[in-house]
Amino acid sequence: MYVGTLSFDLLLGDIRSLKEKRSVVRPIVAELQRKYAVSAAEVEHLDLHRRAVIGLAVVSGDTGHLADVLDRCERLVAGRPEVELLSVRRRLHGEDDE
Repeated sequence: MYVGTLSFDLLLGDIRSLKEKRSVVRPIVAELQRKYAVSAAEVEHLDLHRRAVIGLAVVSGDTGHLADVLDRCERLVAGRPEVELLSVRRRLHGEDDE
């Protein structure tokens, strides 16, 4: 069994309230969950208007499939015009990890 995680650090556009922030972040999280069957959530900067960190995790029995899903998720977030992707952190955890 292998677990892959991604963490997206995002800069949001002209956002003036946490309500506006939710209207940008929630659809991204929902699309990741729906399209790729990953667990995803906003995980940091919850109290900042123009910053967000979205974390996601996926489990697979095959590293090739895992890498493919993570690549697709990264492309989806990077392609969103309403956010600027500042950084991506990727981690793979396998059976040999302690």
